[in-house]
Amino acid sequence: MMSSMSCICVSAMKPCCRFLISFRSSSLFGFSPPTSGKLNNSSKLQCSKIDSRSIRSGIQCRRRVVLDRKAFCDSDSSSWGGGSRGLRARGSRGRGRGVLVIPRVASDFRNRSTSSLGSNVNDKSFESIFVKPLVFKELGKTEEIPRKESGNGGEDAKYGNVGVKSEREHVMDRSEAEKEAWKLLRGAVVNYCGHPVGTIAASDPGDKQTLNYDQVFIRDFVPSAYAFLLDGEGEIVRNFLLHTLQLQSWEKTVDCHSPGPGLMPASFKVKSVPLEGNDGSFEEFLDADFGESAIGRVSPVDSGLWWIILLRAYGKLTGDYTLQERIDVQTGIKLILKLCLADGFDMFPTLLVTDGSCMIDRRMGIHGHPLEIQALFYSALRCAREMLTVNDGTKNLVSAVNNRLSALSFHIREYYWVDIKKINEIYRYNTEEYSADATNKFNIYPDQIPSWLVDWIPNKGGYFIGNLQPAHMDFRFFTLGNLWAVISSLGNQEQNEGVMTLIEEKWDDLVANMPLKICFPALEQDEWRIITGSDPKNTPWSYHNGGSWPTLLWQFTLACIKMGKLELAKKAVAVAEKRLKEDAWPEYYDTSSGRFVGKQSRLYQTWTIAGFLASKKLIEQPEKASLLFWQEDYQLLETCVCGLSKSSARKNKCSRFTPPTS
Repeated sequence: MMSSMSCICVSAMKPCCRFLISFRSSSLFGFSPPTSGKLNNSSKLQCSKIDSRSIRSGIQCRRRVVLDRKAFCDSDSSSWGGGSRGLRARGSRGRGRGVLVIPRVASDFRNRSTSSLGSNVNDKSFESIFVKPLVFKELGKTEEIPRKESGNGGEDAKYGNVGVKSEREHVMDRSEAEKEAWKLLRGAVVNYCGHPVGTIAASDPGDKQTLNYDQVFIRDFVPSAYAFLLDGEGEIVRNFLLHTLQLQSWEKTVDCHSPGPGLMPASFKVKSVPLEGNDGSFEEFLDADFGESAIGRVSPVDSGLWWIILLRAYGKLTGDYTLQERIDVQTGIKLILKLCLADGFDMFPTLLVTDGSCMIDRRMGIHGHPLEIQALFYSALRCAREMLTVNDGTKNLVSAVNNRLSALSFHIREYYWVDIKKINEIYRYNTEEYSADATNKFNIYPDQIPSWLVDWIPNKGGYFIGNLQPAHMDFRFFTLGNLWAVISSLGNQEQNEGVMTLIEEKWDDLVANMPLKICFPALEQDEWRIITGSDPKNTPWSYHNGGSWPTLLWQFTLACIKMGKLELAKKAVAVAEKRLKEDAWPEYYDTSSGRFVGKQSRLYQTWTIAGFLASKKLIEQPEKASLLFWQEDYQLLETCVCGLSKSSARKNKCSRFTPPTS
């Protein structure tokens, strides 16, 4: 029986978000809208709740919506929702299956979305298909959705709930560190409208100032998502993808300047406020941060890239490809691509970004064309090319993606790669060359080669430098960018092997007592003062400045499996497992060898926990890792910019044409 106590879930998120919906049998947040009732202009989504027990068991969400019928008049409403196989709707009362947020729509309506690279997403005709979420009171009695167990055939395969061993057998096989990690990870789950939508960044019980660590970050949630997916749980990932899609930027956010449609938030938080009256009712809403609350006020460039990568991983590991086929999801992908592929003054195929726009979210001298962003950009482009529905409306966008992939891989392979041979070439560079055939195209001065690199670069192996701009090469080794270059095949086979060889050769520098260094070496003395602005948190061998981050472990494991070095991954996981539980799962470690827990490190950091668990699951199921990385795409070689030249000498010189080694 329902009591008078109620809760309202509000999707009036910040900034204003719009939803694609159907006007007949649509099912938003898993529920069908009422067949009658007055439409309301409020932008609140309400869910009624019974009492505290009901709050724990789940909130039912319903909404009333205002439709622009003109935008839908050409669509066959009967096809809406029919092809989508989402979570079973609570309280659906025989109305069929519901999906979270927005159902799939007819193919003719799909063509109404961003149709080509040159289309204007701000056109009124495009914006008219979006409506603001409106108010709904919850009706009826709810039914609990039974948790799927392994071994239930096709339905389990669809949502990733499959496995050879039973849950009990898996738990029995787990170490004490794994058991604690799973408990902590599940304890970090955030619910919205009764459904899991992500994990908070950290849950340190001794933390007096949570700052923004109690929010759900897109980049931080990725290892959590991989851990859940590899453990057969897809619901939380699906919910996360759809709710963050709702938060995708459409309006001005930072000092009245619009970042452009398509920007994904850095994070969001579920908030609640009491409603008027004394009946104990309250409302929940998602409050998104696009960088306007961040320390440096920098918009997150990597959030949209991670979102696309995670969307592909969800489909690969669950078999539920209907999610990526939905019109709202397809439109979200296109908006991210348009934001990244927009023409500007920059002539390079790499993305030009400011400092602090990725995992390194403070001033660390990575402004320009940092490797981390380029590797994630390349990965996201490959994901998007797989998932985009190809038709007359998207063929121009797909062509632009293919061209950018080709140019980007050529640029990174040709100019970012260094090994002992390349360092020798740079050492003998001529400068001030003015011609199209110049060898030193970026006018790099040989004196830029740092003294540490001369002794550090091994005879075997190499890596991709951290950044490249006119007269500037950042020779620091950035782990995340290099790992994703391997995972996505941004590098060729020889270069990918070279990266793994270098990590193995320099194990004591990059792993030592805790995997893995975020970058090497640290900025010290005058370099630290000038480049970081004397940042007291990024002191030498701490935090982003040479600190060791256990969350990088899962990406290292994935790269190792791809390159046939599973034992190397096991070695790194064993090093981490010895300390993480004992040290209360810190965010990062300090000192050049990673011996000390970071001086300002949060404990019980969720992506530390999730990175460890995802690594363990990948090692247990290496066959699933093959679904998460990419092999070389030789079709891209055919459109290489070097291939346009009639000079066979130039074509033979291009590193893109380096044949794979056996």
